[in-house]
Amino acid sequence: MSAPGAASDPASGGLPAQRPRYHKRSATGFLPEKEGEEDVWTLGDEKVWKANIPTVTRSTPAIEREIVHHVYSSLARQPYGLDELGAYQAVALSVRDKLVQLWNETQAYHTIKMPKRVYYFSLEFLMGRTLDSALLNLALRPEYVESVKDLGFRMEDVIESERDAALGNGGLGRLAACYLDSMASLDLPAWGYGLRYTYGMFKQGIRPDGQIELPDPWLEHSNPWEVARLDVTVDVRFYGTAERLPGKGKGVWRGGKEVLAVAYDVPTPGAGTDNTNNLRLWASRPKREFDLGAFNAGDYDAAVAESVDAETISSVLYPNDNFYAGKELRLKQQYLWCAASLHDIIRRFKKMRKPFTAFPDYVAIQLNDTHPTIAIPELQRILVDEEDVEWDTAWAIVQKTFGYTNHTVMPEALEKWPVPMLSNLLPRHMQIIFDINLFFLQAVERKFPKDRERLARMSLIEEGNPQQVRFAFLAVIGSHHTNGVAALHSQLVKTQLFPEFVEFFGAERFGNVTNGITPRRWLQQANPPLASLITSTLGTDLWVKELDRLKALERLVDDAAFHAKWNGARKEAKARFAEYAKKHLGLELPVEGVLWDVQVKRIHEYKRQSLNILGVLHRYRAIKFLSPEDRKKVVPKVVLFGGKAAPGYYIAKQVIRLIVQASEVINNDPDIGDLLKVVFVPDYSVSVAEVLIPAADISQHISTAGTEASGTSNMKFCLNGALLVGTVDGASIEIGQEVGEDQCYFFGHLSDQIEDLRYNQRYHRVPLEERSPALAVVVEDLKKGTFGNYGDIAPLIDTIINDDHYCVADDFDSYIDTLALIDADWVDKDKWAKKSILTVARMGFFSSDRAVNQYAEEIWSVEPEKVNYATAAALSGTKG
Repeated sequence: MSAPGAASDPASGGLPAQRPRYHKRSATGFLPEKEGEEDVWTLGDEKVWKANIPTVTRSTPAIEREIVHHVYSSLARQPYGLDELGAYQAVALSVRDKLVQLWNETQAYHTIKMPKRVYYFSLEFLMGRTLDSALLNLALRPEYVESVKDLGFRMEDVIESERDAALGNGGLGRLAACYLDSMASLDLPAWGYGLRYTYGMFKQGIRPDGQIELPDPWLEHSNPWEVARLDVTVDVRFYGTAERLPGKGKGVWRGGKEVLAVAYDVPTPGAGTDNTNNLRLWASRPKREFDLGAFNAGDYDAAVAESVDAETISSVLYPNDNFYAGKELRLKQQYLWCAASLHDIIRRFKKMRKPFTAFPDYVAIQLNDTHPTIAIPELQRILVDEEDVEWDTAWAIVQKTFGYTNHTVMPEALEKWPVPMLSNLLPRHMQIIFDINLFFLQAVERKFPKDRERLARMSLIEEGNPQQVRFAFLAVIGSHHTNGVAALHSQLVKTQLFPEFVEFFGAERFGNVTNGITPRRWLQQANPPLASLITSTLGTDLWVKELDRLKALERLVDDAAFHAKWNGARKEAKARFAEYAKKHLGLELPVEGVLWDVQVKRIHEYKRQSLNILGVLHRYRAIKFLSPEDRKKVVPKVVLFGGKAAPGYYIAKQVIRLIVQASEVINNDPDIGDLLKVVFVPDYSVSVAEVLIPAADISQHISTAGTEASGTSNMKFCLNGALLVGTVDGASIEIGQEVGEDQCYFFGHLSDQIEDLRYNQRYHRVPLEERSPALAVVVEDLKKGTFGNYGDIAPLIDTIINDDHYCVADDFDSYIDTLALIDADWVDKDKWAKKSILTVARMGFFSSDRAVNQYAEEIWSVEPEKVNYATAAALSGTKG
């Protein structure tokens, strides 16, 4: 953002700066000016304006009129030749009209009432498709189904025409999306802040040699759900010089390059409420779009260079950081997003005319992992340098404002940034971080005198060549509360990641909020057959907001008639995915009597998709050696994988390659037939998950114990009746406690045994043949070329034979034994149905509503502020 003494705006070409705006923005629009206590209408005839403000219509004829209006007016099309995409766009725009009306009233109401708001900072928001979710939350799906049918389309085809919003990749982004849904549904005044990626992460293609990355132009047909706020822009500075000024910690940042952060807003409706919150996404734009002088001089590349450089910042989620430019681009992304968001929040706060000491009374900012940590020194910079708040007072405000959620114990995910890079890109922030570190270490020294080793361990600066800034440490000391996301993970946060910070600050500053998922999307929307059965059985659909009501299903656990209905609903979900696989993958998947085994998540060594595929190869080999008569006793199985590997993660991409190569051999072996099928589902996304998750019979969550923070896909599968196969790790532990371990299949070493296994493998290595004879045989088959050229996947197998950091061989035999137990249980259909029913009935704890309530009460101190559309409209001067 602009600093005192900055050069003139390059966009003006040396001309005088544009005149300031005369209007005053509220949170998302305008409020009437005041004269005493009376509103003063300043634009035209007040009666004309108020008579023509639209209302939220709910009747089928009105909805049909709105859709047709958008076909003719917004799309400039006619019914002749209108395809599903055009129908989707018109339907979506008509729904957005209703969302915007509720959203404007919500924001105006909050502006008037001035409640404390929570701002959720997340680099990812994996929203998926919006249309179906919005209709369910608005309770308008039946009316829209009828309207779309009357206009000549099927709602299923219209919904499928929507592309997933490419704003996230994995569980972190999906959690953020679930929490936005819950915050709105719980009537909490809340905003999300993120980046508007032009191409997302990437579109995944699968070839015989594994994964390829393609651009994901999800915005090519525009995004009907967003509102472009082209008048809401923030100048964001990079590079330049920083100068210290007299006074504790004061300074000034000058020069450098500036880009614009431009706001795009996405209304996020709640279920069973008029409350509609906001997700504000920032896109990077140049301050000067086009250099006409360079163009006229014949330097056409230079004419657009500034535009290309600026727009690159928000082009792609997680650019490859295996090289300097990619790493710097990531840091630019994080700063632009955080700086623009803080500017926006402070602008809103200033309109209340409160002193900055009251800032934490009205603002709670939650950092979703370490990505937004740069917001901490940025807020300190704004308060000290621009608002002239004394350093210690400013630091107290900062600490009271932020909360930090840690999502990993993996060292590579605890962000560290090179000091030279930070000093070059954000020189003033590097000065502030040095000051924060100095004052913090002085406090540590006072509490633990002359313990120099402790000072080095707790320093924000990690010594090395180059020095690194430990962002996780900065997030801890700059926040008033740090939480993990599952009971085991939160314990590891205190004992492994930050034990000395716990000792310094006290254990009460560290806590646990086990993750949750929204049942609206992950059961009501994703699994209509099962959701309908549950609603008809319970006699109410209130379970979508009170998930503990599912407990009432337990009374039917021995009811044969209910078993038949339950199995029928689950079979219908399988048939739905089988249809998807035939249409999109060209595969015929067996359904009747076949065990569907699913593992879908980001591809990473610690998540151990390698253990799964090696187990599949073991099963294949065992079937091959059976007689034709014995093969008739084998449980037929479909094993489905899905997930993306980071472009620069070589070993993870080798895992995908092994799965693809193995599937080619297994699926085309006439001896095997339908006894075993292996499928890698390409470009796994939220919309694919909504079809696949309800179809699973078992789901695998088999990370090395102590490495998975929580996981939420385990919750989604269990809520849909799949049985959990997993290690004693993350939230799977709590799922076992809630649903009963008899309904789960746990295996493998425990987290407190892992370090001993690694130590022994490093210093007292035991050959693979002794650690796991069964795995050694599979590896020999690989080396023989049974599943393709061994050289293609040799580096992956070498990590298991030699280092085996993730203990694949150590857990392999236990894993195989557990899969055999599952086969035996699957044959007993009555027993399996009971397990499935009990699993769903006991999943109430894992609602994101419960998790968000816990954040609101224990960390944010934010109260619900329920908006009634008619009341809010009256307050803000519109009609309800």
